[in-house]
Amino acid sequence: MQTEIEQVLEIWHKHFSDEANQYSELEPSDIEYFTGCMLYNHFAFSKAHHNLKTMDLSYDFLSACGDEYEAIQGRINSIKFEREEEALAFLQNFIERSRSKYTKPELYLLDRLKYHVDTMAERYEKDVAIKHIEFENPLLKK
Repeated sequence: MQTEIEQVLEIWHKHFSDEANQYSELEPSDIEYFTGCMLYNHFAFSKAHHNLKTMDLSYDFLSACGDEYEAIQGRINSIKFEREEEALAFLQNFIERSRSKYTKPELYLLDRLKYHVDTMAERYEKDVAIKHIEFENPLLKK
C-alpha cells in the first residue's frame, strides 16, 4: 500500500513539474493534499459528517491532471483495509509524512485536511455517533 502511494506521488510530481501542466496557484504540497482527499473519498468513512462524506478536488487540479488521473484513481482504489480504523491510521500517517516535506507556509491545505481527519479520528476513538459538529478555528484552540 505504501508503494502505491509513493508511485502516485511520483506520477503527480512528475506530471506537474512540467509547466504546461501547472495551474495558476499550484503549490507542490497540493499534490499530497489532493492525494489525501482521494484517499479520504475512497475510504468513505462512516463517521464522517454527512456534509463531509467526500472532499471535492478543485477544478484547477482536476483540469490539469491529464490522462494520469484515471491511473491514479485505479491505484488509490487498489488500497484496501478490513477495518475503517486501519484506513484512518493509514491516512493519518500519509498526512504526517506529507507534512514533514514542507515548510509551514506550504502546509495550509494539508493542515486543513489534518484537522478534519484528526477530528474524525476522535469520533472513532470515543465511538461517538455524529449528531452535530461545531466547526472551530483550530488556531484559536491554542
